[in-house]
Amino acid sequence: MGLHLLSFFMIVLVGKILAQQSSYDENYNVAFGADHVWSQHEGKDVQLSLDQSSGSGIQSKMSYSSGFFHFRIKLPDKDSAGVVTAFYMTSHNGNELDFEFLGNREGKPYLVQTNVFTNGVGGREQRIHLWFDPTASFHTYRILWNQHQIVFFIDYTPIRVFKNRGEIGVGYPTQPMQVEASIWDGDNWATDGGETKIDWNHAPFRAHFRSFGIDGCTDNFGTGCYSSQFWWNREEYWSLSRDQESQYETVKQGYMNYDYCNDTQRYPTAPLECPQ
Repeated sequence: MGLHLLSFFMIVLVGKILAQQSSYDENYNVAFGADHVWSQHEGKDVQLSLDQSSGSGIQSKMSYSSGFFHFRIKLPDKDSAGVVTAFYMTSHNGNELDFEFLGNREGKPYLVQTNVFTNGVGGREQRIHLWFDPTASFHTYRILWNQHQIVFFIDYTPIRVFKNRGEIGVGYPTQPMQVEASIWDGDNWATDGGETKIDWNHAPFRAHFRSFGIDGCTDNFGTGCYSSQFWWNREEYWSLSRDQESQYETVKQGYMNYDYCNDTQRYPTAPLECPQ
């Protein structure tokens, strides 16, 4: 294990300890579906549920302009086709960083879709198969965001990198964003392109969340949030380490289900940020 990766793990470990000490009420409010949100164990666990009457969601009280954001999540089990569980960051005016967990028929694997919206432009979907059962236990899903790169992690493994390529005209999120989590009805698109619908006989569908601590900068003007006083802005986090690059390649080669950069029907000319 490289020194860079080891130091990263140590920071994450400290962050985990701090997160375990943070209750839901300290950093989050209900966003919608209040009667489908249950806080448990003195706010250390939150359950979001979906039935035919409503889904549910929570959102951070503050907006952030850079940071390292995470949840520990256990996804709905059994037959969850059409159900979308999401962890994302949004400015509500065109910038968004998405983890979307796409449910499936019982026995079939979950897909995780990530997306990046900048200045209202999205269409940057990537999907991977998970290499574990996300319904059996909690796993940690993380987003690192600084002025150089956005990295999506599952546990300690990077699964997506979006670099700041402003020099060639690629948009990059710079506005403050809130952290949100939700569960909702996505059966018009989420499973088999919308062909497989939700079986409401299995409702309510329940997603469980832990770790409500946030490592983020709340300077809404943004510039101060690029300071190296925040560990996630230091030079070692401007790119992946060698070990992380190797892990990332393993994910892309072994688990990638869809990459918009390779969709020539949708994009006859590859988007600027894609490898040329």
